[in-house]
Amino acid sequence: MLSLRGILRLSLIVPATLVGIPLQALAVRLDSRAARLIPLVYHRFICRVLGIRIKVAGRPPNGREAALILANHISWLDIPVISTLTPLSFIAKAEVNGWPVVGLLARLQRTVFIDRTRRKATAATNVEVAHRLRRGDAMVLFAEGTTGDGLRILPFRSALVGAARDAVTDAEAPASEIVLRPLAITYVGRHGLPLGRNERPAIAWHGDMELAPHLAAVVSGAPFDVRITWGEPIAFNGGTDRKAATKAAEDVVRAAARAARASGP
Repeated sequence: MLSLRGILRLSLIVPATLVGIPLQALAVRLDSRAARLIPLVYHRFICRVLGIRIKVAGRPPNGREAALILANHISWLDIPVISTLTPLSFIAKAEVNGWPVVGLLARLQRTVFIDRTRRKATAATNVEVAHRLRRGDAMVLFAEGTTGDGLRILPFRSALVGAARDAVTDAEAPASEIVLRPLAITYVGRHGLPLGRNERPAIAWHGDMELAPHLAAVVSGAPFDVRITWGEPIAFNGGTDRKAATKAAEDVVRAAARAARASGP
């Protein structure tokens, strides 16, 4: 059930979304620079309305480097939080494309979808992501492959990191430089108070949880404090060991999340 607070928040979010959708659709169709900037403005507005307070440590991509961002994943809330930082797009499971409203917003943010039911899907996705990286886009990969419970970080999967190799080894149009950017997302507080271990799973959206009740709880609930930590770039070229580079990014994210939880809001 939505509280009065939730209803008031939605009364701001819904009109902004209805205005933003056709603007972004036009920008994407024209391949305009605005297609990268409109989601940035929109998600900053969403986080402001929801009262999400974001503290950022480290240096984000500069908008000129081709970056494959390897992040942990806790909730659908990660999407607007990360999208406030810099122009970027996501790599998501194919099911998201069919979700009402969410699928449309994902497409408008130029998300690349992967069908995990097909063996050759990873290779096809790598080709598309590599093309986007060669264009200089920043792409976010939730490298755990699923959402976690907010208490631990699952092992990072390296399969889609192959897109970075495809981008730098393409014979016709190789990228001049690719970097992997570790990114740690840590929910550390609620309403300015430290978030206890028992409260973290309430923020997480994972397992068989239904989206609508979780979304309603977040929209109606107290503001969250989030710490975002950018790790140092990991250079990636044709000779880079994909699995080793992925493990290095995972280690950075684990350490950053641990430090963020210890420091609190």
